[in-house]
Amino acid sequence: MGVKPTAKFGVLAAVLIVAATASGVGAWALSRGRAPLHPEISAYSHGQLTRVGPYRYCKVLDLNDCENPRAQGELRINARDPVQLSVPPAIGRAPWWLLRVYEDTVNPATTFYRPDSRLAVTIPTVDPQLGRLTGIAVQLMTVVVDQSGQLHGVPHAEWSVRTVWG
Repeated sequence: MGVKPTAKFGVLAAVLIVAATASGVGAWALSRGRAPLHPEISAYSHGQLTRVGPYRYCKVLDLNDCENPRAQGELRINARDPVQLSVPPAIGRAPWWLLRVYEDTVNPATTFYRPDSRLAVTIPTVDPQLGRLTGIAVQLMTVVVDQSGQLHGVPHAEWSVRTVWG
């Protein structure tokens, strides 16, 4: 007595469904545990959170070896609620710059943070002299020597968040 062809088909279909489901669950589990390739910053205001990877990320010792994903976060803000910026320890361990761009300025307002001094910063969305906040950036710097022997700080990594008023 043999197995009917429809029974063979049913068993084969069940095996294929189980295998496909196991593959999907396995792929999901493997991808879920992966950390981002580069550090991410986060910005929070008025109940909204954005996380963003680097806009530009170069090797510290070779500023010509860069990745340029051009990632830019977007955060909706208002005049009442400040922005809470957080950087991970991978950024906070190093000297880093915070750039705040306001509508009534040509140059951003900058603040330098020493290594291991700050992982979070509160940023007002309106400055009485500079106007409304239009964006923020975080930079990691590398010291370079130019052709005349002068030392300069050049960003080797940058994260960017654009603000949207509303």
